[in-house]
This record gives sequence, C-alpha cells and structure tokens, in this order.
Amino acid sequence: MYIEEYKRWLQTDLEDADLKPELSRIDGNDEEIKDRFAVALKFGTAGLRGVLGAGTNRMNIYVVRQATQGLANWVKTQGGTQTVAVSYDSRIKSDVFAKETAGVLAANGINVRIYDALMPVPALSFATRYYNCNAGVMITASHNPAKYNGYKAYGPDGCQMTDDAAAVVYDEIQKTDILTGAKYMSFASGVEKGLIRFCSDDCKEAFYKAIEDRQVRPGLCKDAGLKLVYSPLNGSGLVPVTHVLNDIGISDITIVHEQEYPNGYFTTCSYPNPEIFEALKSGLELAEKEGADLMLATDPDADRVGIAMKCPDGSYELVTGNEMGALLLDYICAGRIEKGTMPKNPIAVKSLVSTPLADAIADHYGVEMRNVLTGFKWIGDQILQLENNKEEDRFIFGFEESYGYLAGTYVRDKDAVIASMLICEMASYYRSIGSSIKQRLEEIYAQYGRYYNKTDSVEFPGLTGMDKMAGIMSELRENPLKEIGGIEVVKAVDYKDTASTGLPSANVLSYTLADGANVIIRPSGTEPKIKAYYTTKGKDLEEAKAQKEKLASALKPIFE
Repeated sequence: MYIEEYKRWLQTDLEDADLKPELSRIDGNDEEIKDRFAVALKFGTAGLRGVLGAGTNRMNIYVVRQATQGLANWVKTQGGTQTVAVSYDSRIKSDVFAKETAGVLAANGINVRIYDALMPVPALSFATRYYNCNAGVMITASHNPAKYNGYKAYGPDGCQMTDDAAAVVYDEIQKTDILTGAKYMSFASGVEKGLIRFCSDDCKEAFYKAIEDRQVRPGLCKDAGLKLVYSPLNGSGLVPVTHVLNDIGISDITIVHEQEYPNGYFTTCSYPNPEIFEALKSGLELAEKEGADLMLATDPDADRVGIAMKCPDGSYELVTGNEMGALLLDYICAGRIEKGTMPKNPIAVKSLVSTPLADAIADHYGVEMRNVLTGFKWIGDQILQLENNKEEDRFIFGFEESYGYLAGTYVRDKDAVIASMLICEMASYYRSIGSSIKQRLEEIYAQYGRYYNKTDSVEFPGLTGMDKMAGIMSELRENPLKEIGGIEVVKAVDYKDTASTGLPSANVLSYTLADGANVIIRPSGTEPKIKAYYTTKGKDLEEAKAQKEKLASALKPIFE
C-alpha cells in the first residue's frame, strides 16, 4: 500500500516545489519510502507534530490541508461565530502552513482571524477567546529540533482541544483524501472575500494589558534597576516579551544578538529548548560579560521560559522548572497576601509529575493545590470548571515541571510572556530588599526540606519505537514493581484506573517508596520517549542526588 501511495505522490503535480526532489531522491529505497508513507501523522489533543518533508508521515502542506479540512468539518457542526484564530512561530514553513490553514478554512466558509506576524502560543489562545472563536490553530513544534514542525488545535475556551473533539476531527481527517480531499482557496482570495482578516491591534493590546494586570507588586520594577539578558531563541517571544517588560519599567535588556530574530534553522542551538544547557549557553556567556542579574530564554513558540540566576559569587546557576514553579508560587502567595489581593479560597494547579515542594508551599499559605494529569490542557480544564461556577478568580497560578507557567485566566495554555514578567518582577523585588532569587530558593529549601527532582528520558526511535514503549508499560503493569533499588514500594498508582484516581485515564504509573521518594513513569505524548520523573529528599543536595542515582540505576534495565 505505501508503495502505491508513494507513486501517487510522485505522479501528482505537487504545489510545493520542495517535495518533488525529495520523492525522486528516495525512488527505489524501500526503507525511506516506508518511513514516509507506511503510516500517517496521528492527530490527537496535541494536534500534529512531525519532521518536515514529503509523505503522509511528514509535515507538509497536504498534511496541513487534510488536518484543517477535518477541523473545518467539526467547526461547521458547532454553531457559534464560525471563526477560527490562527497563529504561527518562526519555524521553517510555519508562515506557509498558517496561510494554508487559513485557505482551507475560508474555502469551507469559515471566518479566520490570523496574526499579521509571528506570535506565540498564548497570543493564539487569547485571540481564540477574544474573538469568541470555535477553535484556534497554532503552527509550531514547540521546542523540537529545526527539522520538525507541527499543528496545535485549540477549542473555543482557548485550551488545547478536548479528547472528544480531537476524536471527531481525527475521524473527519480519515475521510479526507490527503492530496485531493480538502477544499482550498488561496490566502489572497480569502482576504478579498472578507473571510480572512488579521487580528487587530486592539486584540494585541488587550493581550498585553491582561498580562500586565497580573503584576503582583505594580510599579516595583521601575526603580529596581534590574539588569537582564534575554534570548528569544530565534522564536516568537522577542516582540511580546520586550513589549511587556518595557511597559512595567524594565528597560536594561540586552538581547542575545545571534538568537534575536526569527530563524527556523536555530543555527546556534540545535535543540531550542530552554530546559537544556546548550540552548542557554550563548545567553549565559553574554550574562557573564554584562554582569546581568538574570538571564532568561523563551522557546520558539514562547510558551516555556528558562532562566539562569546570578549567585553571590558572580556565577550563574540554571533554575529548574520545578524550582521556578515553587519560587513563583511562593512569590505570588506572599505578595498577594501582603497587597491584600489574594482571593478567598485560592487555588493553584500543577501536573502530578511536578514537585511536591509546591504542595508544601501551597499548604503553608492556605492555598488549595490541585494535581492534574500531564499536559497544560488539564490545568486549563481546572480553570474552565472554576469559570463555569463563576469562580475563576480563585485561580492564582498553574505550572508544570517542563518550564510552563500561567498566572491568570485570560489564556488557557502556558505563557512565557507572563512568566517572564513575573520572574523579572520577582528578581526586582528580591533585589530591592537586598536579597536574590538564589537566596530565596535556599530559604525555601531550609524551610520545607531539600527536595531534588530529576527527569530522565529514554528515546525509542524508528517505526518500532512506539511498540517497544507500549511493551515496557505493559510489562510494568503485568509484573508490578515491589521495590526499586532495594527500597520497598509502599504505594503504586496506575492512572489508567480512573476509579482510584478520580482523573481521566492516562498511561502513567506512580511509585511511592518507603523512604518518601517517588518515581513516575510515562510515555511522552509528543515524542518517542519514555520519561521517568524522580523526586527524592535528603538532608542536603548531595544526599538527595545520590538517592536519585540509586533509583535510576535500578530502573535502567527495564528501559533497555
């Protein structure tokens, strides 16, 4: 079958000139043809994500059109404004895919609101809500390497699409021939017919205002003298992040020059993920040269942010997503109590794989902490439930350990723009009282205990990768772990069992050990990886790290 599909593509007059040479180049190479055509990219709640190129298992204009036709078929059953918001980041062909998306929607009689330049994930979520859209589409592959692109689909609340809606869209995609099944008109035609319109300046200004309204200590930054080095990692964060920071009074911003402007090849960091050192290396070097108080980097679609904080000896230390989640929660709680802006019965939300240190902090401040499945849509779902009860003001903060944060209900996905603002405000505040982020973090550890959180990922590439991952999870269920590294498992939770967890079914296994350590194992939802999340606690960092290494060594044979 895949050979026939390959030949069909080869014989079709393809509109994207980049695809034909690639198809010709693999002629006769069964392995390469199979890799591109034996399967199709699967549309789920995270949309699509794949390597750029020709074929059903690649990201190209035909896969985008097919997915959009499926989305359009769903939108047409939804009533409402019959409008979809579209945005895109700096990745290769992101602007092309965004216009293709708009063209298919317009051809189906659906109104489109598209940004006139690249804008990040939170701006797409905001526009979806601002224009009362039925759906939103963000063209991005988040922090994946340059060869990837993707297609994120959002529901009317600005949150990533629900399982039920995604299943309908997937069914509609299956009915749509990839090369001929999608209705399509050119972007120019859609504009001429009034079906495609750009997001207004009013929308952008409302987005910025919604963020700036969430300052904890308004006006503080103007006189704090914070010195910042910032890298947008060649992505979409440059304009919105600097706009907001300038508005709140942070003007001493040095941009990492080689990572300043959009560049989908990410030539200075092959993996533009602010979770990893290599992506922050150029920024760290510049921070040391400039003597900055803080170095900050946002990923290409500006929904995640990573930082390096200055230490008393002048060196810089990376802050993990768990540590920043704990720091921001602590800062927001203390600041809002001080300012009298803490709501009654406040709620914070985090993913269940994120640090239990945040639970301890929430408890200290009298905040209810809700733990949800991995994926920011579940944090968005908690906000929706509050909104339905007219209690959305109770939500003060949400985060996940993979560097995603949100304060406020104006969007329903993680937002590196507001996170950047709050991190800079927090740094300014501690600087103004003769302290620092580093000092406050040490105080938190002294108060609550020395937690250590580490995530290990094991990759399973190729067509057999997913099968191997499934086999590992099945084996763990059929032969439950009784101990890890000689330490007894005192509690095991299978998140597929909704009756015991009260949460939607998820392919996640959690183990609590006799010494208080915790291990969570789950396959990634977007990449061919199994992730193991370790939480250990010791009298100091060295003891906690040693305990983690002991557990990881014990589990290593399972993943081989």
